[in-house]
Order: sequence, then C-alpha cells, then structure tokens
Amino acid sequence: MGKKVLHIPYRDSVLTKLLQPALGGNSRTTLIAAISPADICYEETLSTLRYAEREYELQPPCTLAPSPASRAPLLRSSSKLFCSSPLILQTRRLSTSPLSELPACLLADQSLGQQTGQVTWAHQLEQAREEWQQQYLAIAQERQMMETFPHLLNVNEDPQLTGVLKYFIQAGSCDAGRAASNAIPLLGLGISDKHASFTNLDGKVTVTPHSKCNVVVNGVPITTTTKLQHLDRVILGSSSAYLYIGFPSERGSEDLNRFDYDFFQLERAAVEGVSMDKLGAVSHGDGMADPSVLAVFQDYVKLMPLVAEANQMGEELEKGLRMELKVKNLASSDSRGYDLQKEVMVKVTNQRTQEVWIWSKAKFINRKFLMEELYQRFLEGEDSHVAQEDDPFWDPVEAVHLGSAHVWLQPLAHCMKLEEQVEFLSCDGTEEATLHVHVTPCSPAGQACSEEDVVIDTAELLGKRMDFQIGLVRCLGIKWLKEGAERGVQMGYRMYDLSSTFYTKPVWKIVNPQIEETVQFTALNASQDFLNYLQTNALIVDLWGLQEGCAQLSCSQPDLMVTSEGHVMVDTKKISALVDTGQTTSDQTSELYMKLLKLEQETEQLRNVNRALREENVLLRQALEKVGSPQQAHEPSDALKVTQRTAHLLAARAENDRPAPPAASSDRELANALKVFYQSMNTARGRFLRLRHYKPPVSNQNLASKRNLSPLNLGI
Repeated sequence: MGKKVLHIPYRDSVLTKLLQPALGGNSRTTLIAAISPADICYEETLSTLRYAEREYELQPPCTLAPSPASRAPLLRSSSKLFCSSPLILQTRRLSTSPLSELPACLLADQSLGQQTGQVTWAHQLEQAREEWQQQYLAIAQERQMMETFPHLLNVNEDPQLTGVLKYFIQAGSCDAGRAASNAIPLLGLGISDKHASFTNLDGKVTVTPHSKCNVVVNGVPITTTTKLQHLDRVILGSSSAYLYIGFPSERGSEDLNRFDYDFFQLERAAVEGVSMDKLGAVSHGDGMADPSVLAVFQDYVKLMPLVAEANQMGEELEKGLRMELKVKNLASSDSRGYDLQKEVMVKVTNQRTQEVWIWSKAKFINRKFLMEELYQRFLEGEDSHVAQEDDPFWDPVEAVHLGSAHVWLQPLAHCMKLEEQVEFLSCDGTEEATLHVHVTPCSPAGQACSEEDVVIDTAELLGKRMDFQIGLVRCLGIKWLKEGAERGVQMGYRMYDLSSTFYTKPVWKIVNPQIEETVQFTALNASQDFLNYLQTNALIVDLWGLQEGCAQLSCSQPDLMVTSEGHVMVDTKKISALVDTGQTTSDQTSELYMKLLKLEQETEQLRNVNRALREENVLLRQALEKVGSPQQAHEPSDALKVTQRTAHLLAARAENDRPAPPAASSDRELANALKVFYQSMNTARGRFLRLRHYKPPVSNQNLASKRNLSPLNLGI
C-alpha cells in the first residue's frame, strides 16, 4: 500500500489563500491574533481565535530546495579532506605552479559549478522574459476581448479581489458550473456541475438556470430564461456575485465602483422587503438616521450571505432545514406604544418535522463555524455523521413567541367595562390570530359594576379599593396551528408591577380554541401611579407556540400576594415596604394593610373637610355680595342656593356635635355628609361635561340657558 498523502485543510477564506505559501511552504510563520476583551468585540474576537486555532493545527511537511549555493559547504568540506591526504601533500611539494596547488578534480568541480550557476541564472532570466511576454500578450488579448465581447466581472467582499476574474460570453452558448469541461468554471457553495447556460445570439445575452440551481438576477431569483441588460447583477449559487458587462454599443461612462459587494446585498435585502424605511429609521435634525436602526440594518445585510451559505451546506448534508432572517420587534411596541429595540434573529425550520427554533445573531455565527467544520469533513470524504447533541443543525425544541396583542386599559380607569377583539401581530407586523378579551371592573365578590359606578374624574378612585377581572375568552384563526398538526398554543400577560407572568392552560391541535380563563385583581389602595398606568398603558398579551416535546410555560407565584377572598393584589408598593412577605402569611398581610387603609381614609376625609370649609367660605362671600345687589332681589342666585345647601350641611354638623354613643364619630359623620355633597357636585360636573360636548342648534334661549348653567358648574 502506498503512503497516505497528507492533506492540509485550508480554510475557505481570502486571508488563508493569501497566506497559503507561508502556511504550507518552507518557512517559519508567526501568527499574531489581535483580540479585544471588550464585549462589543465578542464576535470578532471569537472568530479570530477560531481562525488562529485552525491555523495552529496545520503542520505542513518541509522539503529542502536544491540550489548551487547549497552545494558550497559540501565542496569546502570535501576539499579539506582531499587536501589533507598524504598523496596530495606530496604532490603539492613537487608542484611549482600556483594552480597546481589545488587538486585537478577540485578545480574541475569549481569550474563546473561556476558554469552551472551561470547557465542556471541565464536560463531563469530567459524563462522570466518568456513568461513576461506571454503575460503581456494575454493582457493585451484580454483587453481586446473586453472591448469586443460581453462578459462577467466577479464581485468579491474584498475590494482588492473584485474584477480579477473575467468570463467572456462569445457567440453561441456556454455552460457555467463546477465541471472542468464548462466554458465558465465556477467554484463555491451551491454551484452544480452544470449550473447555468449563457447564450449570445442575435445581439442579446440570456441566462438559463439548470434544473433547481440558484440563479439571482438583480436580487430576484429566476427559474426560466432571462435576458441580461448592461450592468445587471448576477448571483450564482449561494454567494458567487458577478456584474454583467453588455455589448460595446450598450456601454457608457458608468462608474463600476459603485457596484460593490454591499450593493449586491442591499439589493437582495430590498427585494426581501427589508430597508431603512421599513425598519422605522427616524431622521434626526441633522439628517442622520437612528444609529440603532442603522446597526440592525447592517447586521441584516451582513448575515444574508452567511444564511445563504448555511442553507446550502444543510441542503448538501441533507439536513432538511430552512433558515431565514427575521427582525425581532419590527412591528412591536411596549405597553405605552413606543417602539421596542430591534435586533436580527434567524428562524430555523425543520421541513420534515415542522420544528422551529429561533437563534440570536451570536448563536447563529457560532453554529456556522461548526457547520463549516462538518461540511469540510463531508468534502474530504470523511464520515460527517455526528450525534444529535453535537449536530450544529439541531437544537432542543422550545416555545416560540408568535406575536403580541395590546389591550388598552383606559376604560378601566373610569370603571367602564371593556370587551373587544384584538389582533396578535407577529414580529414583522402580520396577523397571527385574533383574541376575544374582556376587562371588567367588579365588586370584591366578583359582581360586575353597573353604569352608575362609572366615574368621570379618575381622582375619585384615588385611595380606594379597585377590583377588576381580566378574562381571555377565545382565540380565532391561529396560523401556527394551521401550519402544523402536532402544535399547541399558550397565552400570557403581566399586570402592572407584578413580576410574575400569568399563563393560560395549553391548547393543542385546535385552530379556534375556547380559553375561558379569568383572573381577578385587587388594588386595596389605588395610588396615583396605578391610575396613571391605567390611563396611558396597555395590557400586553403574548401568544406562544408550543411544539411536541417542549415544556409548557408555567407561572411561578412565590412572591404574589392575595386578599382574603383569594384575589391577586396589585399596586402593592406600600405593602412591600411595610411587611416582609417571607415572614407573614397573605391573610396577615391583608389584615394589617386594611388597618393601614382605614387610617389613611380617615386622614383623607379630614383633609376633605378642611378643603370643603375653605371652599364654602369663598362661596359665602360671593353669595353675600350677590344678595346685596338690587338686581338679584327678585330671585335667589345660584350662590344663595349653594349657601342654603351649606346651611343644611352646617345643621347636620350641629346635629353631629350633640352627644352620641361612644361608637359614633362626629368628624366621620361630617365627612360622610360632605362626601354626599361632593358626589352631587360630581354628578353636576358630569352633566356639564356632556352638555359641553353636545352642540344643539344655535338659539338665544339655548345660549341663555347655557349661560345660567355655567356659573354653578364653574364655581365648583
């Protein structure tokens, strides 16, 4: 058996090709890796270390290159040995000529070496002249053909390598592919033996893909014969890019430098529907785009050829996967309606089992390095089979985020019931499903509030107990379940300051599932922050897709506090500051908080009494001034009516000042009376607001009635 030939697995990159003579020749090479400890340079550092590790493993065999100069030490050592012999010493004494002092054989060797060296250098010089002449003739012939025939210019990611290869399309038909018999030999991922045919006939050039070979013209994949125009962009296979130069009659004074590698990728991204405008770039005052959006767009363009190469490697390895780029949070917003931070991710779909994975940018890049190593083993004829856990094309199944729905909570801030159907929107803004949801204010016992409980001013709810229910009724038209039979869904949402997410029960194989799950929440003492949250924020309901074999989502509730009725408590900042939930039970927490609530309510009532008395003093002064005027003598004024009502309240205050049983509180009685008074005022204010929005026909009578009504309300 013959000796096994050592194969050096050179990495398929421009840098390795440039360093190939140094890495695989007779030289001592020192490789210096420039890395950084910064987290923003994580990907570049990892890629550099991987490259350095692969190059360090290369151990090329070294061979000694023979040359005339290498024979000089051997000649000197042999001459010393020869001259030290007795016969040579005796001969040297007998000789009188200086030339006779050297042995004849040594002189012959030296003269032969000089003649050989002269012949060798002369021969090398002659060969160099012949090669230069051939190269000059080839360049002249190439220039002549460039001015005569249409041709393809290669476009590389490295600008120094762009335009190095030129493939001329002469009259007739020529094939392009991996086979050596093709007129246009091509190498690279996704290139077949017979990939495409270029035809030059009747003054036009066409390209025809073979079978299912990938051919892209101006960013659009083609499957039939397509006519090429001057400066068309052609991509063969995964990433072999070429610029088509048409007939001399079609050419002009175009700048070919603008058709670089980035131009090709931007064109493909635009065809796929990804652009700066779609990503939501906001122009600042200086005309510059949003840096975060620009970074996402650059990442997308950078990953496009990598994803194409990964798809091609998976296809040749028969993995049955399909990878596609997605922009996370492209059409998503937070609970206040502001855009979320966007980032690029890779969606991986197993076309056999319909399993789906979502990979981040960093994870995909790491996996691609492993894919390249496995693919290199496949090209070398080695066994490319690996265990499932070590397969870079495989991942354990997990829940996939499908979309989000926004349910605005502003009606809840006015104790109004909300029941509507909202859409689940995916990351790219497409509709995934429709959700039927209701948000209902209720009593502690769970009874829905009526229309009489509606409040106009949300300040009326400040410091009071609020109970409401969030119910997910039904989900309609779930695309995730239509695409795969063995799939399920779950929904989850998070309320205000709760750290836990509430998930529904998983539903499998039903496109229009009936959910019917309701959770009641309670705010024992509604704060201003909570009321502001209801007015400006939305409840975000997330739709999650389940796959066969993945764990379902569950709600961990170690830190949730509940009332004595078993309702989930929200707006619990004061409780968290006063009570250590790790040492007290939920019932004890509710009891302590109720005592604190009663004290705060009594304090607030005393403040309302003081505020009401000050307002009554102002109204009494206005009433006395109006009673003193003669124009108001015939009919009581509005201020006088308010004064009469105030007198009744003062009488009630005097009645409360009488001795009462120990359990009664005179201040509390007065506060209740004032509360009734201000409730009637709020009712009047609500009627005034409704009248202000209502626009009746213009008439003097209506204007007069409105003018008479406004002082009462504006005085409040």
